[in-house]
Amino acid sequence: MTAALTHEAARDLLYREALLIDTGRYAEWLALFTPDIEFWMPTWRDEGTLSTDPERELSLIYYRGRRNLEDRIMRLQSGLSVASTPPPRVVHMIANILVTDAASGAVSAAFTCHRFDVRMDRTDVFFGRYEYRLVPTEGGWAIASKKIILLNDTIPTVVDINAI
Repeated sequence: MTAALTHEAARDLLYREALLIDTGRYAEWLALFTPDIEFWMPTWRDEGTLSTDPERELSLIYYRGRRNLEDRIMRLQSGLSVASTPPPRVVHMIANILVTDAASGAVSAAFTCHRFDVRMDRTDVFFGRYEYRLVPTEGGWAIASKKIILLNDTIPTVVDINAI
């Protein structure tokens, strides 16, 4: 029998995820996700309603499966991605972590991401909420889904997976 998800385990995983993406340790970051990860940032239909179906509605970001995230990381590291060359400097702040349902691995958190875009010599701050589903694996907990609810979705320039 698997132990229930604890606040400490969820917190440590979310903090580790933020550190790995901030420091560009992408292989380690990808290893935190299950092979069938759903990584989704929905759009706002209007001022108070998010899109609900990434298969049928517009999304700001949507990747189904770790292979798709791996492809995005490959493009980030290739130097061929105009949106990410040179890479921005980022730092994520994760707060208000709450295990909302230990049995299903549901976790909620607030975030801010401070990004310095070297190309444009500008600083941006993105903020919102994360909704995760964490699952137990042999090596500990892994991320099976991540929904990014971007609250300041008037994006001044291109936004990528490392800035949200």
